[in-house]
Order: sequence, then structure tokens, then C-alpha cells
Amino acid sequence: MELSASAVFAVLRTIQHPELKKDIISLGMVRNLEIEGNKISFALLVGKKESTNLALLKQNCVNALEQTFGDIDIRGNISIQAKPETEEDEPNGTHNVRNIIAVASGKGGVGKSTVAANLAVSLALKGARVGLVDADIYGPSVPIMFDIANARPIMDDEQMIIPVEQYGVKLQSIGFFVNSNDALVWRGPMATSALKQMIMQSAWGELDYLLIDMPPGTGDIHLAIIQMLALTGAIVVSTPQQVALADAVKAISMFKNDKVNVPILGLVENMAWFTPAELPDNKYFIFGKEGCKRQAEAEGVKLLGQIPLVQSVCESGDRGTPAALDSSGIVGSYFHVLADNVISAVEYRNEHFAATQKVEVKK
Repeated sequence: MELSASAVFAVLRTIQHPELKKDIISLGMVRNLEIEGNKISFALLVGKKESTNLALLKQNCVNALEQTFGDIDIRGNISIQAKPETEEDEPNGTHNVRNIIAVASGKGGVGKSTVAANLAVSLALKGARVGLVDADIYGPSVPIMFDIANARPIMDDEQMIIPVEQYGVKLQSIGFFVNSNDALVWRGPMATSALKQMIMQSAWGELDYLLIDMPPGTGDIHLAIIQMLALTGAIVVSTPQQVALADAVKAISMFKNDKVNVPILGLVENMAWFTPAELPDNKYFIFGKEGCKRQAEAEGVKLLGQIPLVQSVCESGDRGTPAALDSSGIVGSYFHVLADNVISAVEYRNEHFAATQKVEVKK
């Protein structure tokens, strides 16, 4: 197996802390991973809760990596790093989330939030336990798209934020905490700090999928989320237009970067064609035809779905009733196909890693 950061992270995800019974990646213990030739080094971030059985934990890491990659230089290269006091008691409401998926785009205006919202609803209608985080700090849209603009989350007894629930989806957005008419004039660190608190301090409970509606582009917030969460993978949304695809390629490149290594679950082509409501069988390719399909083939990733441009999509979003609620509608059926393909892509990703990186860990 090829030695890469993503492969190493996948192996380390199989290593459980002996006392906490959770893997060391989900616990946020692995830091500063470096690979030089066949040499692997990283630090285990340790606080009060993680400070037991460290020798056994290090040996399990060594055994798993050597068994997977063979002749590597790992012994003596795992250091112990004390967790800063500021991180010692930080809450993490994502412990019981099975899959965390980033929904991203290279540029704004391609309908990324519409896709994220309708995908979340489609997954919920299929029986999945779903959460959606509106991480577009400067342009939150979830409150309007789910008809909950006046919702205000409350805290539970453990001082965790209880997400607002609508259409079977647990929702969190910065829009719940600010006046809808006020502009957020925040620098990067303030925005990422607020986002971290909103995600990690929410009582998500047990979820099959937590979708992160990312802001457009490739900036500070993207890096903060990638460093904060153990992402299952990313979905990139684009229109067929070449100018949109050029930016989508940048988003794909960001996730594929050696220091990021988030698997691309696939591309979604939004506004793939225009279909008049009165002529549902007609297709007008006003932004170009199958641009995302060709780009997906060029990037070696899956095309997860093609969503048509129909007036009802905009109207349903403005009303706060996502089009996916009507699975028999012109657009709703396409979102349900997208949900099926996302479920398959996640299952393939998880099974692929389990099959190719399963190891026997000594106890």
C-alpha cells in the first residue's frame, strides 16, 4: 500500500484509546503528522483523560503502521504532547456522528446551500439521522431555507446547544444567533472561533450524517473545519459553466492537498439544464452541457448527480420548504437520486478503507 498521509490517518483511525474506547483520530489526539520517505512521525496530544496507558497506545500505533506499510521508520518517532489547558475540557458534540461530510464549492452562486439543504432532507426522508451545519458565517441561508428564521437554540443542562430541528434534520447556523439584517464584520479568527463553538458545543446526539455547508472558496474557515473535524469526505458543487468548473477544480485540489487529504466523494452538477414547469421533458442547457461530467472524469471522481434548474427550486427555498420534501416533483426526484448516490459513495469509502487498511492490534 502506498504510504501517504490519508492512508496513515486511516490506519490510526482503527486505534482505540484503551480507556476511552474511542479512536485516536476522533479524539483529536494525532497532531503534526510528517512523512519523509519511509519515515513517519507524529505527536499524540494528551490531556488528563487520555493520560493513561500511553505506552500501550504508542505500541499499538507502531504495530498497526508496521503491519500495514511494512518496512517503515516509525519506532521512536511518536512523541507525547501535553494538551493546552484551553483545550482540556472543551466539549465535543460530534463523538456520536458516524459520517461528517463537507459540501463545498469553488465559487458562490452555484447553489451549494440549496444542494446541501435538499440533500439533508432527502437523507432524512430515507430514514437516516441527519444534521446540517450552516458554516457560511457571512451569508447564512439555513434559517430561511428551512422556515426557521426566528428560531433561537437553547442550552441543555450540560451547557450544550440543542440544534433546531425541522423536516427531520437537526440544524445549526450562525443566523440563529444574530439579527438577520446585521452584517457580520468579523476577522478570520473570530469567525472560526464562533464556528468551532457552534459545531463542537452542539448536542448532535447520534447521527448517521452531519453535513457541513461550507462557505464558497478556499480560505481560513475551510482549513479550520478540516483541522477541527475528522471528515469522511467532501462533495463539490458546481454548475456546468467553465468559469464555475475552474473554481471547483481549486476546491478539489484543496481537499486533495497532501496536508489536507480529505477524500472527494464526488461532484454535483447543479443547474445542469433548465426545464420549464409546463414542459417537464424539455431540457435547455443554458450553462453548457455535462461540464461536471467531463470534469469528474478528468479528476477521477464520481459524478453524484445532476440537478436541473427549475423555478420551483428557488420558490421552495424562499418559502422554507425544500424541494426534496416532494420526492415525486420534478426536482425532488433528482435530489433523492443524489442522496442514494451519496449513501453509496460513503459506504464504498468506509468499506474500502476497512478492507484495505484493516489491521490486527495487539492488546
